[in-house]
Formats: sequence, C-alpha cells, structure tokens
Amino acid sequence: MTSAPNDTTWQPTRPIELVVGTPPGGGQDRPARALSSVLEANDLIGQPLSVINLPGQGGAKAWDYLREHSGDANVLAVNSPTIISNKLLGVSPRDFDDLTPLCNLYTEFPIFIVAADSPITDLAALEARLQSPATLPISLATAKGNPNHIALARLTSHAGGDVTELNIEVFDSARYAIAHVIDGKAELGVITAVSALPELQAGTLRTITTSAPTRLGGVFADVPTLIESGIDCDAGMWRGIIAPPGISAPAISYWNKVLSAATATNRWQAVLAQKYWANTYVDGAEERAFLDRERAVMTEALGDLGLLPA
Repeated sequence: MTSAPNDTTWQPTRPIELVVGTPPGGGQDRPARALSSVLEANDLIGQPLSVINLPGQGGAKAWDYLREHSGDANVLAVNSPTIISNKLLGVSPRDFDDLTPLCNLYTEFPIFIVAADSPITDLAALEARLQSPATLPISLATAKGNPNHIALARLTSHAGGDVTELNIEVFDSARYAIAHVIDGKAELGVITAVSALPELQAGTLRTITTSAPTRLGGVFADVPTLIESGIDCDAGMWRGIIAPPGISAPAISYWNKVLSAATATNRWQAVLAQKYWANTYVDGAEERAFLDRERAVMTEALGDLGLLPA
C-alpha cells in the first residue's frame, strides 16, 4: 500500500467529486474510474471519491461545473483536448486559462480501422482512396477537430487529398463508430486504440495504421505507425486532471503529490498497459507548458481543416 502524501497544510475536508464530461464508459469516464480505483486501493486521499457524469458540449458542462465551484479543491474534473478545441471552434467561450490544470495522466492514440474483408489492405491502399476523400465514407469518434480528426487530416494531406472534402460522420461514442464500419455504412473508422479491442480480437476488424509515436504492442504489434511510414503525425488523445479556478497553492501542491503517487503505483501502470495508454504524466509548470503547446498545434490543425470560425 502506498501512503498518502505528507502535506498537512491542506487536506480534503469532505468527499471528493471527480466530474467527467462524457457518459459512463466514455473517453473521460474511463480514466476517472481507473484513477478512482487506484486512489481508493492505496488510501491516498482519506476521503470517499464519487465520479459524476455531466455529459454535453464535448466536456464543457463538466468544466463549467468547476467554474461554479471556484476555490473549492474538493472538486476536480477530467480534461481532454476538447477543452482547447471547444473554444477554437466556438462551442465554448472559454478553455483552460481560467481553470487550474493539475496534471496530464496519459495519452491514447488513434487507430485507423476497416472491416476484415475490406479491399483497403494496407496504408498504400488507404492513401490511394484518400486522394479522393469525398468518395470514402468515414466514421469518427467523438468530435470534429479532435486528435482523431487531426490524424486523419494529416494522413489525407500526405496522400494528396483535400482535407476539407473528408466524408466523415461523427459519433458520440467510439462503439457507435465501430458499428458503422462493421455494418458497412463506413469504409474507415478513426477511433482510439482500446475502443475496438473486442472486434480486433474476434477478427471482424483490421487496423491499417496508428498515429502513436511507436508501435503499441499486443494486438497492434504488427501495425505500422504513420511516423515509420514517413508521415509526420503522432496526434493523440490526452487525458488530465483539472481543478476549479482560485484554489490555493497548498491545495495544488497536495493534488500534485497525490496524483504523482497514484500514477507511480503498479496498479496504475497495469491499467496503462491493459488499455494501450501511453504514460505522458506531467504536472506543475510542465503541464501548463504542455497545454500551451497543444493549443498552438490544434489552432494550426483546425485552420488547415477549415474549421476555425471566420
């Protein structure tokens, strides 16, 4: 058992709320449940923790809930790339600047999937189809402008296709996007790796490529990355923890120590391996710098996609 961080300046005074902006089982919910189990198993916070689902607006409802609890370090939320893209796309007037980013937990990377009997057999065949992107129906999870969309756009540009002509249908859940491919309504799906494991293991889907910086291993061990195929793309869907505005410096220090301790446990490392999540933990000033870099990258990418408001 890992002992709780020794910080007596600030301690949680009541049960902790961990808010997520997706339904149970969704992209923000999965890390919340995993982190909650690690915190409880290692008795790291000395208080109960409840995961609260407030889905809607790409996570914005959860982050607005934080703003309603200014100064309250007993309330946290999971954040993801949509905290940046929501503002860039005009979905929300705010991003992370008025909140308190605590850490980045990990990054999960998109995979490009096709049905098992698809004539798209490899990356070269996929690039050939993407030269005329309007003719290739694609299912995408879970929002326009997210890292899945950005990875698709970079591959399309490399193939010589016009990214503004991509024929995509966006689904709130990767599971719906997968079903669309299996039902033959889309020829390509772009989703995070863990989402399609049942179908990949059953042989009903195949993975053509991934935007991970290195091969993912396991069922993806033989899947080439975009980078090793000469395409400069390692876009990924990161997940972090963020707090309300105005919490105290001792509270920030407390949570940084708790989250660092939790992500160093064997239990958390096992979750990362099981779900093909890459360990990209950073906190403090590094987390703020990471988010600033991501905002610059996403601004450029969304501009290339023609998605930025005039």
